[in-house]
Amino acid sequence: MKKVQMGKLSEKEKDNALNEVRILASVEHINVIGYKEAFFEKQTGNLCIVMELCDNGDLLQAIEKHKKNKSKFTEKQVWHMFIQTVRGLKALHDLKIVHRDIKCANLFLTKDGMVKLGDLNVSKVAKKGMMLTQTGTPYYASPEVWKDKPYDNKSDIWSLGCVLYEMITLLPPFRATSMQGLCTKVTKGIFDPISSRYTLDLQQMVKSCL
Repeated sequence: MKKVQMGKLSEKEKDNALNEVRILASVEHINVIGYKEAFFEKQTGNLCIVMELCDNGDLLQAIEKHKKNKSKFTEKQVWHMFIQTVRGLKALHDLKIVHRDIKCANLFLTKDGMVKLGDLNVSKVAKKGMMLTQTGTPYYASPEVWKDKPYDNKSDIWSLGCVLYEMITLLPPFRATSMQGLCTKVTKGIFDPISSRYTLDLQQMVKSCL
């Protein structure tokens, strides 16, 4: 169960927040974390979200384990995880839901090899097609977000490309010692190419997303 501190929200704002969680809970797909229930805890003011359990951690933890062991995912494993993530993301986009925070820490793994897209707390139903709110994680944020421009579900695809790159190299594609430096690299699309030991199909998929 996840608890979200809602602060001093009005009753209407709390109702709106709960309604949004219920919309997200309506997503039923094998590659999206199942939302079981959501309710307010009156004594604490927290929004409590009961979710499906994934028993093998998240992708970021798996990447850190490979770094520690000086190993890497096989290309077959990369494709397996990527394809499942794409399926989960498509389920959201088909409902006009933009995730807005696609990153390795939000891809949850099960011991039987499933990948599930989770942590939808910053997701938004894009009723008018485009959004303006800056959100997400800097390493995975799209150029539109960095430029403070309207964005849509294509921004999720960019973030997905960052995740794919990190699955392959164990590092984010855009890295810098300052936020300004990171902004420059993202907006110019400057990243090191992946190793030629991977197939052209995988290399092209990274380029297509980024």
